[in-house]
Amino acid sequence: MELRERLQAAVKEAMKAKQAERLSTLRMVTSAIKDREIAARGEGGEVGENDILALLGKMVKQRQESAKAYAAGARPELEAKELNEIAVINEFLPQQVTGADLEAAIAAAVAEAGASSIKDMGRVMAVLKAKYTGMMDFGAVGALIKAQLG
Repeated sequence: MELRERLQAAVKEAMKAKQAERLSTLRMVTSAIKDREIAARGEGGEVGENDILALLGKMVKQRQESAKAYAAGARPELEAKELNEIAVINEFLPQQVTGADLEAAIAAAVAEAGASSIKDMGRVMAVLKAKYTGMMDFGAVGALIKAQLG
């Protein structure tokens, strides 16, 4: 089932089950996707699965930062809300690549891009983003790429 269809089905299920918080998060996600589609129409492009996965990953990252800020500000109720939203969004993201698999993926991308120095980091990132969109935290991956190239 396509990601958009899974989201729509989840919205319907949340409505039927009267899960207000889950429904709110799912509607926020679908709204963000529609906003992206409208912006892409103006540019003559189309929003694909990888674009949606990247958007979901960005939304998770934003909520993680907000949760940290709320925790630092002693606002546990708002932190819990952000963490609940992260859990709902993560249901639609593929499993994250971590540990040895992450190291192997980076090594393969370095080899595929023919990278030999830090100057080639952009090419390595492009290879990884093409294959692992939504499956990696590319902010953290940058440091690992530098370690392998440096």
